[in-house]
Amino acid sequence: MNNSIKMCCPCHFGLESVLKYEIAKIGGENIRVNDGKVSFTGDENILARANLCLSTAERVMIELAEFKALEFNDLFEGVRAIEFERYIGIKDAFPVKGYSLNSKLHSVPDCQSIIKKAVVERLKGKYGIEWFEETGATVQIKFSILKDNVIIYLDTSGTGLHKRGYRRNSNSAPIKETLAAGIVDLARVRPDSVVCDPFCGSGTILIEAGLKALNIAPCINRRFSAEKWGSIPSNVWSEERTRAIDNVNRSAKFEAIGFDIDDSAVALTIDNARKAGIKSRLKIEQADISVFRQPENSIVICNPPYGERLLEIREAENIYRQMGKVFGKGSGQSSYIISPHEEFESFFGKNAHKRRKLYNGMIKCQLYMYF
Repeated sequence: MNNSIKMCCPCHFGLESVLKYEIAKIGGENIRVNDGKVSFTGDENILARANLCLSTAERVMIELAEFKALEFNDLFEGVRAIEFERYIGIKDAFPVKGYSLNSKLHSVPDCQSIIKKAVVERLKGKYGIEWFEETGATVQIKFSILKDNVIIYLDTSGTGLHKRGYRRNSNSAPIKETLAAGIVDLARVRPDSVVCDPFCGSGTILIEAGLKALNIAPCINRRFSAEKWGSIPSNVWSEERTRAIDNVNRSAKFEAIGFDIDDSAVALTIDNARKAGIKSRLKIEQADISVFRQPENSIVICNPPYGERLLEIREAENIYRQMGKVFGKGSGQSSYIISPHEEFESFFGKNAHKRRKLYNGMIKCQLYMYF
């Protein structure tokens, strides 16, 4: 069996370059960047390592095939030609889901059933049986059809990789872990960094900064779909978990400082940091932004409140003015602020040295960088 696997990781728009760097760092090869995704090749160890260690990937998928399909017959034959038996065992479940955009084959339910039928036909021939009970491990098949171009994937992650396992609860406006990790990377957090978040919420930014600084694999405390597959030896996962634990930088001098006006957010951050294994690096207290003073040689990374209604927007603008007064402008102090407000800089009172367009869910934002 050829051991090279083609993989694809979707990510937040704007974080492709960060993810590319992460993939190179874990040993991925033939890296190719597209809008919102990065593809690469590697063996089974790289596949397990990608799931454990990539902080900005939404999931790790095996890319099985890419072909054009203008008719259902093209779709059926293209799918039937794929070596599904390499990954799907005789008892495994293989549900199908996906999407179709700007394509002749626009009905998603029809595409789902054609793909399912083609996989069944393929496996019937390989296993010599007529009926699949699908009681074993789940091997999720995913498809994307864009402008008549079909890509067929297998999802190795299961639950999205932003679910690290430390944030079982969150406050009302959380930032996704994968986006927070990307911003932490763009802010160049190092093992000896001091990172502050004056609006820490459920602690996501501070925790992701801590994981990065201490080189803790973000998904070390969770499981993945492909761990149950018979096609990937279980020792691969245990090897990669051991490798990840050995790579933790316990001598890092990293510190995280957090504030929030809401005492329940403070308690939540402490609880989440404990689950993530970095509570000892955290100093956190209840405080309003007006009393914040940025320590020398520190990095502020934050997702300040922004309103959806007019009154809330006015309140947010007052907060931005306050931030402009209290954020450091001295030695070694830098700030990375994500906001959807088009006029953020004028309220903050200073133009950013650099900006980057990012999406927080469906909300178009800018990362304003001051250094």
